[in-house]
Amino acid sequence: MDRLLIFNRHHLEQILTEYVEHYNEHRPHRSLGQRSPQQETEPAPVSRVDPGRLRRYDRLGGLVHEYELAA
Repeated sequence: MDRLLIFNRHHLEQILTEYVEHYNEHRPHRSLGQRSPQQETEPAPVSRVDPGRLRRYDRLGGLVHEYELAA
């Protein structure tokens, strides 16, 4: 987040809300077995990933990327 220019309090609150959502719902944590804090089940093991099924979502204006497998 050190690469963002914050314009005002409202902008800061939006950025922090989005980052906290990413941190708690998506970002893997080593101490939790690569789960996010709000994820209750273990992630499914992945042996090979078809690049066509991989989806990337940009967060915080492209500074953070989230990836997931499409069905």
